Amino acid sequence: MPEPSPPPDARHLPSNPHSKSILARIISLIRPEPEDREDIKAVLEAAHDRSVLDGDAYSMISGVLNVASQTAGDIMIPRTRMDMLDIGKPLKELLRDIIDTGHSRFPVYEDTRDNIVGILLSKDLLLTITNPAIDVRPLVRPAVFIPETKRLNVLLHDFRDSHNHLAIVIDEHGGTAGLVTMEDVLEQIVGDIKDEYDEGAEKKTIFQTGTDSWRVMGITEVKAFNSAFDTNFPHEDYDTVGGWFTAQFDHIPRRGDTLNHEGLSLTVVGADAKRVLWLHVQHDSQNTPTLPEHVA
Repeated sequence: MPEPSPPPDARHLPSNPHSKSILARIISLIRPEPEDREDIKAVLEAAHDRSVLDGDAYSMISGVLNVASQTAGDIMIPRTRMDMLDIGKPLKELLRDIIDTGHSRFPVYEDTRDNIVGILLSKDLLLTITNPAIDVRPLVRPAVFIPETKRLNVLLHDFRDSHNHLAIVIDEHGGTAGLVTMEDVLEQIVGDIKDEYDEGAEKKTIFQTGTDSWRVMGITEVKAFNSAFDTNFPHEDYDTVGGWFTAQFDHIPRRGDTLNHEGLSLTVVGADAKRVLWLHVQHDSQNTPTLPEHVA
């Protein structure tokens, strides 16, 4: 006589109750099915509280949900903080800019910063380093332009399909609003991705670029600058190094403006119409007095 068949539901039960997968356990928590995103988040929180999900898994799944609701405008690097290359500059100056910033990709503009003509990869330029007369224009790749309202999950899909890692964000009037990279999007899911410029700092603003040279953001706090360089720049009247530097001139500092102070030479390598964005700092071997000087 044949063995009786097990009940239909029993055939699908795991032989070992402890072998129940994490996914199955999560599913068991969300019955009845959640009706909206907030319900899903509540289920995830419950799963995390019950140790069904560890902290890393909970953070990543929550990040995925957030990416679907965020836009490029939410995470973009604003226009005032974009490092860009002027296609009209000599190759020698472009190489200096690339070394100073340490980026792998740069928006390239012509005449004005709003006229972005493409993207230059540092590795493309470095492959031709032996030819100082090289024309940079053929190396410039087409730029990808996206609206501020573009959803990050859609943008990530586009990045993967097009093999681009950087997009220029434009505002409703067609002007440049900022830029966003694939790394920026991924960080919304997995958290901060540290590199050699981020190591050991929650929000690093001072980067060593050589044995005796540094690149310093204008927003660096004066106290942090003094601590890093063993200086006594006044911090009672100025919060940031960029603010202090600007006060030494009778105009908004421009790229190339230089001054010497307490044995340091500080040169503007990035600025916009309102403020100093980046300074190149190195020890002043001649230790000249503090005199603002514009370098053409």
